[in-house]
Amino acid sequence: MNKVLIYKIFIIFLFLNNCSLNENSRIWKDKDKHKDFIKQENVKKLFVEEDIISTEFNPDLKIYVTKINEKDKYINNTNNYGSQNYDGFLNKERTYTFSKLDNINQLDFKPAFLPDGLIFFDKKGVITRYDDKKKIIWKNNYYSKAEKKLKPKLNFLINNNILIVVDNISKYYSVNINTGKLNWSKNNNYPFNSDIKKYKDKFFVVDYKNVLRCFNINDGSECWRMRTEDSFTISDSKFSQIIINDLIIFNNSIGDITAVDIETGLINWQLPTQSSSIINKTYRFKNSQLVSDGNSIFFSNNKNEFYSIDAKTGTINWKNKINSNLMPVINENLIFTVSNNGYLFIIEKNSGNIIRITNLYKSHKKKKKKNLIPIGFAIGKNNLYLTSNDGKMIVVDLEFGKVIKEIKISGKLVSAPLIFNKKLFLIKSNSITRYN
Repeated sequence: MNKVLIYKIFIIFLFLNNCSLNENSRIWKDKDKHKDFIKQENVKKLFVEEDIISTEFNPDLKIYVTKINEKDKYINNTNNYGSQNYDGFLNKERTYTFSKLDNINQLDFKPAFLPDGLIFFDKKGVITRYDDKKKIIWKNNYYSKAEKKLKPKLNFLINNNILIVVDNISKYYSVNINTGKLNWSKNNNYPFNSDIKKYKDKFFVVDYKNVLRCFNINDGSECWRMRTEDSFTISDSKFSQIIINDLIIFNNSIGDITAVDIETGLINWQLPTQSSSIINKTYRFKNSQLVSDGNSIFFSNNKNEFYSIDAKTGTINWKNKINSNLMPVINENLIFTVSNNGYLFIIEKNSGNIIRITNLYKSHKKKKKKNLIPIGFAIGKNNLYLTSNDGKMIVVDLEFGKVIKEIKISGKLVSAPLIFNKKLFLIKSNSITRYN
């Protein structure tokens, strides 16, 4: 290398070292001034972690389930299933199998329950009707080759002998339950991301753009639409709807609860519960499903908030710090929910006072508990049934809050327990198992 070139490089190195890294250089002369500036300003944390409750409270308090829902309802417009008529032995009775559902991070799909069987779908969108003994009554696919490759995920609604289907690839259609023949089929502008509710000759569904859409059951024509504020992120949990009197009430991806007149599609009231900018920029926001007793609406989220709001006005009755995105269950004057860290909360419905907190993961080792996440729960006559992301279900005695047993269901993902016709159902990625 040329000696002159080496000399130049050496000089440049000395210059940079003295000017840039030396505290006495001009670059650093205002360092104290900047320190004073930081001290003088009011520094505020933009996102503060809320304290998550992780201690028991009144664990010895006895709780009695006083009212059992004797009538099975596949469609419940208030999502108020309550304590259901199940007190079985959890012995396997039937397993309905189908081709494995791919690309799923949660099994929040529900079969269409019938008095003598059920209807479900597989990874290519094939819909199958099974009888009570798992014999196939009919099996049809209503998708093109291109649509099958998208692996549609379906949601069902039963209206007399009609099955309404909406999916996550923007399609919605009607099928004759008895024959499996297609009545009509249409496409939406955006994929759907909610359960389905119906009122008289209308059904309602929310799409990924936070738009509530009202359709006619008979021909699929759109009656009206109501757009709410959109978010930049795609929600990975379903939006929820309930119907109270003449209002359809739903949540969206940014935490707004909106009540809309069923006939006109006009907003009656709206309650924003979160800042949309925070949700878009910081984390995946998850609301629980909405539940109502006809007067109030109850829901919670993974931001450590449990709400009771007035169904007529949308005003907040009370608010409590419970970190859960699981759908709560109402029984008389009590509300049951399970937090995301595995604590069973029992709350007085009218006051919002917490009367008992029980650690359902108490017997698990500390290391395992860190990775355990509750999937969902249902309440029977005396027990609570909770599934977790480890593929197990625990059975809890509600009176004492004690875990009775733990059952291995799957090595992988499993759904929340579903109770219908005195049976308990669990969905895996390739089957539905019925327990007596």
